[in-house]
Amino acid sequence: MSRSAAPAQRRPERHGRITTLPDPRLPSWGPARRARLAAIALWGNLIAQMGIILSGAAVRLTGSGLGCSTWPHCEPGQFTPEFTMEAGIHPFVEFGNRTLTGVLTVFALAVLLVSWRWLGHKGAGFRRLAWVPLIGTAVQALLGAFVVWLDLHPGLVSPHFLISPVLCAFSMVLLVRLYDGDGPVRRAVPQRAIALFVALAAVGFVVLILGTVVTGTGPHSGDAGEVTRIAMNPVVATRLHALAVYLFCALLAALLVVLHRSRARREALVAAWWLAGLTLAQGVVGYVQYFLGLPELVVFLHLIGAALFASSIAWVGARTVTWQEPVSPGTDQDALEGTEAR
Repeated sequence: MSRSAAPAQRRPERHGRITTLPDPRLPSWGPARRARLAAIALWGNLIAQMGIILSGAAVRLTGSGLGCSTWPHCEPGQFTPEFTMEAGIHPFVEFGNRTLTGVLTVFALAVLLVSWRWLGHKGAGFRRLAWVPLIGTAVQALLGAFVVWLDLHPGLVSPHFLISPVLCAFSMVLLVRLYDGDGPVRRAVPQRAIALFVALAAVGFVVLILGTVVTGTGPHSGDAGEVTRIAMNPVVATRLHALAVYLFCALLAALLVVLHRSRARREALVAAWWLAGLTLAQGVVGYVQYFLGLPELVVFLHLIGAALFASSIAWVGARTVTWQEPVSPGTDQDALEGTEAR
């Protein structure tokens, strides 16, 4: 075959801040439609990953963890729940949480599809990252089965929860990457800011782990009956959790100082200040729930904060680097963007 007969290489097309590759199987789908669908897939994935945390919180706080006695069926020989006066709403709350896993799977598949069909120009790293929501959701579903089979053992309940904030973090990176550039990754803040962020992220994960330990020692076991709890003094667990939060706040304050002194990019500063505000609000809610004896509604708000907390840490991390091509001195940025839009 002659060189002239070879298929033309696809070039990215821009719509707003999103670039996508033309799809030879769908030639009528222009950059606007592809960009909208890619945004829906990645935004929907992030929101659904946060949503599973909240539905899991509803299961725990209503004591519905064993509302369905087996998995994947709700009851032996019965896939969906049935209302009984004895069980009440518990089977429906538990089954609703399981059903949301199906929604997560749909969005995870959508992320994978649009990433491989339309976002391949963002590099192999982006395509590999696009597998994480699907693989993580599958692992979480399997672990959820063992949680039910082993009667909500805290050694499994905590890891089952922790998968979700990790998936929220990866989903946030994918979303930021969608709107950023298409070049190779490069550092966008000083090296000392990167080092501070690495420490911040590590301590943030410790905060989440200790939060699950606090929950595992407290009254919200996830089931109204007798369930094994973590054999640790709840006050001691709470104080350890608080110490980790204090360390996190100190590292975040140091990061903000470094970002401001180095006149870091606006995107990194905005993300860091949002994380600071969220951390403060989360701390207030945490103290309120502690002094009020862990009322269900306040605990639920604290879990909403946990979902946002993990996502915001990842947001800050994604903004310490950039995939935008560096603009050479003397380049007219407006003219450059106009060329890309065409």
